[in-house]
Amino acid sequence: MDSVIKTEGLTKIYNQGEENEVDAVKDINLAVKKGDFVSIIGPSGSGKSTLLHLLGCLDRPTSGKVFIDGIDSYALSDNDLARIRREKIGFVFQKFNLIPLLTAVENVEMPLILKGVGKEKARIKAMEILKVIGLADRANHKPGQLSGGQQQRVAIARSLANDPQIILADEPTGNLDTKTGAEIIKLLKDLNKKGITLVIITHDISISRLAHKQINLKDGKVVGE
Repeated sequence: MDSVIKTEGLTKIYNQGEENEVDAVKDINLAVKKGDFVSIIGPSGSGKSTLLHLLGCLDRPTSGKVFIDGIDSYALSDNDLARIRREKIGFVFQKFNLIPLLTAVENVEMPLILKGVGKEKARIKAMEILKVIGLADRANHKPGQLSGGQQQRVAIARSLANDPQIILADEPTGNLDTKTGAEIIKLLKDLNKKGITLVIITHDISISRLAHKQINLKDGKVVGE
């Protein structure tokens, strides 16, 4: 089965050519197949978040390639990269990144509206997703009226709005207590069982061990898989 994400010699250098040059990611080769659950683990400063941003086409590499569903993302224009992110990838971050002035359902609708879906259809789909994750009764609450776990569920719902093939999650339980974090991981695992490819950045070994594949980073390099 072809890889939905593949990297070749992936390297990211910050401040290239300057005295404080930083090799954040160094010559990484990996393949993530459809339906995989992959964890990327390593200490702070090991390059985990940089790698996730490169895999999600949020940043461009200094050298090397990232293929998304067989497409060489490095060769794409900014507009085409935005389309890849919008259509194929859902993002979940540690800080939720919800829009505080919008309700839960409005936050989930946003990717659909940006894609050009009509308001009525976007609302219907957003409500369907909120029902799936158990938050239909909080649809009209703003983020400040929700618990941390509920906000993260809304963030996951938003990531699902455009039916992505891939979910990239950066420390999705980092701001949550242990019990709530376990609930979020169960939700993500259930989505993976339905066929969504899942890549999670974590420093929590207990979460990492739940994955089909564990990639260990240190100083920007893969040191174990």
